[in-house]
Amino acid sequence: MQHYEKRQWQIREYPFRPYALPHTETIYTIGNGLVGVRGSFEEGYPEDNPATLVAGIFNHKEGELVPDLVSMPNWLTLRIQVNDELFRLDRGKILGYERVLDLRTGTHWRGVLWLSPKRDILRLAFERFASLDNPHILAIRVLVQVLNEGEHHIKVYSALDNTVTNPNNIDHWGDIALSSDSDQLFFIGQTDQSVYRVAMQARTAVDGRDVRWEDSSERRIAAHTTAFTLQQNEKITITKYVALHTSRDSDDPPAACAETLSTAVRTGYDALKAAHDSAWAHYWDAADIQIECDELAQRALRFCTYHVLVAVPTHEDRVSIGAKTLSGFGYKGHVFWDTELFMVPPLTLTMPHLARNLLMYRYHNLPGARAKAAEAGYQGAMYPWESTDTGEETTPRWVYDAQNDKHIRIWTGDNEQHISSDIAYAVLQFWDWTGDDDWFARYGAEIVLDTAVFWASRVEYNEVAGRYELRTQIGPDEYHDNIDNSVFTNRLIVWHLQHAEKVWQWLLAQRPQDAVRLADALGIDEALPDRWRDIAARMWIPYSEEGGGVLEQFEGFFERLQPVNLEDYTPRTVNLDWLYGHDRIQSMRVIKQADVVMLMALLGDELGDEAFLNRNWEVYSRIVDHGSSLSPAIHAWVAARLGRIEEAYEHFIYSATIDLEDNKGNVRDGIHAASCGGVWQAVVFGFCGLHLTPEGPRIDPKLPSHWRSVRFKVIYQGKPYEFVIKGQGE
Repeated sequence: MQHYEKRQWQIREYPFRPYALPHTETIYTIGNGLVGVRGSFEEGYPEDNPATLVAGIFNHKEGELVPDLVSMPNWLTLRIQVNDELFRLDRGKILGYERVLDLRTGTHWRGVLWLSPKRDILRLAFERFASLDNPHILAIRVLVQVLNEGEHHIKVYSALDNTVTNPNNIDHWGDIALSSDSDQLFFIGQTDQSVYRVAMQARTAVDGRDVRWEDSSERRIAAHTTAFTLQQNEKITITKYVALHTSRDSDDPPAACAETLSTAVRTGYDALKAAHDSAWAHYWDAADIQIECDELAQRALRFCTYHVLVAVPTHEDRVSIGAKTLSGFGYKGHVFWDTELFMVPPLTLTMPHLARNLLMYRYHNLPGARAKAAEAGYQGAMYPWESTDTGEETTPRWVYDAQNDKHIRIWTGDNEQHISSDIAYAVLQFWDWTGDDDWFARYGAEIVLDTAVFWASRVEYNEVAGRYELRTQIGPDEYHDNIDNSVFTNRLIVWHLQHAEKVWQWLLAQRPQDAVRLADALGIDEALPDRWRDIAARMWIPYSEEGGGVLEQFEGFFERLQPVNLEDYTPRTVNLDWLYGHDRIQSMRVIKQADVVMLMALLGDELGDEAFLNRNWEVYSRIVDHGSSLSPAIHAWVAARLGRIEEAYEHFIYSATIDLEDNKGNVRDGIHAASCGGVWQAVVFGFCGLHLTPEGPRIDPKLPSHWRSVRFKVIYQGKPYEFVIKGQGE
C-alpha cells in the first residue's frame, strides 16, 4: 500500500499534544462490540481518563438519578523503568513521538523515543487491539530498546487496576477480589445493584526471557513486577494477554476467563493479531466507501464508519449502541433513537446480521416499552427515550443547570414519543432490504404492530375540526418542550400506521399462524386496522403559508416564536440554548436540529414535489442551530438530494470531522455515534442517491464536482451489489 493510500486509513498524532489528551483518548478508542477501550497510555498521564467499557454492564448506584455503564479495571497498566527511572511522557524529554489509529485493522500503535532524567535513551513501540475475532481477548505488545552503551536495568510493572471509577468518583462495585499468581493477574467483581459478575485474567510475558514475577498487588490492584537487564541496542518484547467475561455471557466468568486466556497464550500474539486483522478485512470489504480525489473526506468517512463498527455488538442481541458508543461516559452509555435512524441503516445495507442484533435489542425489550405505555395510561408499546440493559425508561426527570443555579424538568422521557415510530421505520427498512420474511414474521412485525397499537390509543380526536391531533409532544427539535402537533411526529405516525395496516394484511395472507398469535398477544381485533387507516387519513399535518407554503414544525411555530438572525451569532462555539438558557430558548424561532429536514430525509418525495421540498429547505435550514451532532449529516443528505451540492458538502465535511476536529468541543465525553452513521447515509443516500425500486436498488448520483468516483457495496435480499459512480454521475 502506497503512503498516500495508507494515510487515508490512519488517524495520526505527531507530535504529542498533552493539552488534547481528553479528545485523543476518545478518538483513539479501540473496540469489538463487546468492549471499548479509550486511548489512554499504558504508563498513565496526569489527569488522564482511562476507561474500558463493556456492552450491557450497567449499574444504578444508590443516590444517582439513572444507571451508568460501569468502568472496568484498567487492564492497560504497563509501566517500564530504565535504571530506576520510570518512563512517562510528563518526565524526562520526548525526542520523538508518533501515535496511529489504524482504521483498517482496529489497532492502536504508539512509538516514543525518550530521554530519561539520567540521560538514557529509551525507544518504545506499543501496540494494542481488542480482538474482533474473539471479543473476549485484549492484547498489548511493547518493544523496548535502550540505545546507550552499557548494561541497563529494566523493571516492568503490570496490573489490573480497579482504582479507576466512573465520573464523580462513582464506584459501582460491590464484592471484588484481586490477586496475582506467578505470571497471571486476576480480578473478580460484582456490581452492587445490577449484580453483574465480571472476571478479568491477564498474563504478562517477556518474550525470549524466563523471568520471575513478584506479587506487587495492593488493595484494588492486582499487580506483579519483574526485572532483567538489557545491553545497548538489545530489543525485548513484552506481551500482555487479557481475557474478559461477564455473567451476560457465562455462568462462571472466572472459569471462562481461564479457558480464554489459556487459548490466547497458546495461540500467540501474532496469530491472534492475524485473526483480528482478517475479521476487520471482512468488515471493510462490506462497509467501506471509496472516494477518489478527496483525502479529507475519505479519511473522515472511514473514521466515522470505524466508530460504528467498533461499537456494534457481535456477541449477543440483547445490547445496543449507546449515543457515545463505548468510548466515553457521555449520556452514561444510554441508548436513544440515534441507534435506529442513524446507525442501523448502514448496517442493514452492508452487514444485516449485525443490524438484526440491534433490532433484536428492541424486540427483547418490548416488555419495558409496554410497561411504559401502561404507566402512562396507554395501550401497546411506547419505547423509552433512553434505555439501558432492562428496557425501562432511564431518562432523568430533573437535572441541575449550574449556569442558572436551578433544576430543570426534563420532559423527553415523558413526551418525546416519536422514538416508537423511529424504531418501526428501522424495522421496516430492514425488512425491505433483507427480504427476511421469517425474521419479520417472528420478531419485526410485533414491534411495528404493537407500537401502532400504542399510537391508536395515544392520538386525540378533535371533533370540531374532524381530525386527529397529538398534544404535548417533543419533536427532534428539543429546544421547544411540550408543543402541540409536531409535524415530524404526526407525519411519521401517518407513515407508520399506513405500513402497520399493510403488515397486518400481509400476515393474514402469508403468515396466518403469526397473525393469530399476534392478534391474541397484542389485542388486535377486526376493527383496529380500520382505526389505523382512519387515523392515517385524518391525522392533522400542520401547514403554514410561510415562505410560500411549508410544513409547520408545530402548531403556532411561526406565530408564537420570536425570529432570530443566526448570522448575528457567528462565529460561536456554544449552542444557543446554552447561551440563553432553557426557558428563554422556548420562545425563540431557532431549532436545535433537523426536524422538518429530518422528515424530508426519511420520507423524501412522499411529502411533496421538488418545489415544495425546496421551500421547506429554504425556511428551516436557515434557522437551525445544529445544537445536536445529529443535524449536519442529515442536512448534507437532504441538500444533496435537492441538488444543493455546495451546501451539502459543507454540512458533510463538518459532520464527518465533528469528532476528529472536536467541532462541538465535547468529544472528551465520547464519540458522536449518530453523526458517524449519518455521514455514511449522507454519502450513500444523499450524494449517491441510493434508493429502492420494485426492480431493486437504484442510484441517482449528485456528487461534489471534485469527486472523481465513489465506490460502495450493499446487500439487497441476500444479493451483493457494487456501485461505481464516476464523476458527473456516470
